[in-house]
Amino acid sequence: MGFEEEYQTFLNAHLQARTGERLRRLQEGHKQAEMLFLKQVWWPLFYQFKHLHPEYEVDDFKDGKRYLDFAYIRPGIRICFEVDGYGPHLKNISRWQYSDNLERQNQLVIDRWTVIRFSFDQVKENPRRCQQVVQQVIGRWLGDELDQTSLSFLEKEVLRLVIRKGKDITPIEFEKYLNLSDKTVKKVLSQLVDKKMLIPHLEPRESALID
Repeated sequence: MGFEEEYQTFLNAHLQARTGERLRRLQEGHKQAEMLFLKQVWWPLFYQFKHLHPEYEVDDFKDGKRYLDFAYIRPGIRICFEVDGYGPHLKNISRWQYSDNLERQNQLVIDRWTVIRFSFDQVKENPRRCQQVVQQVIGRWLGDELDQTSLSFLEKEVLRLVIRKGKDITPIEFEKYLNLSDKTVKKVLSQLVDKKMLIPHLEPRESALID
């Protein structure tokens, strides 16, 4: 499916799973800026929304609730993505509200969240730069996660390259990057496919995708 179909499926799944304030927040808080981030930044990188949660609820340090535009959550990984608009409400923000926003971000960092913020203008006018930031932060975390696995050195290096690029890669690219023979690369790729770490491309040309 294309973006529109996958996006509606993604959003509907979260709407159906929520009730009360969490549902209201998703209905009212997920707007143009958030949709544009998914369309212009996230989708071209991953072509799916696995591990991503819109308007994600977190506990407030004042015993209340706050909501993140997007949370990317995997074992040992918690990344907050925020898309900040610029309008009258921001220009007229009070000193107390400004301080409260800073405190909100500080608390997320203390709670071991990685916080990444984009302006609406960045997402709209320079989505490629935003994509690079997303690739870097997720690649860094997944790279650390790979170090805790029982994969071989070559298997880890192959996965790191896939993560950094963020899209399908041909065996020839692996050969050049790792300076290995065609036979060795195919063996490593086959091992990763068997371990369900990579998905072979269905088109005639050979390539691999991160799961």
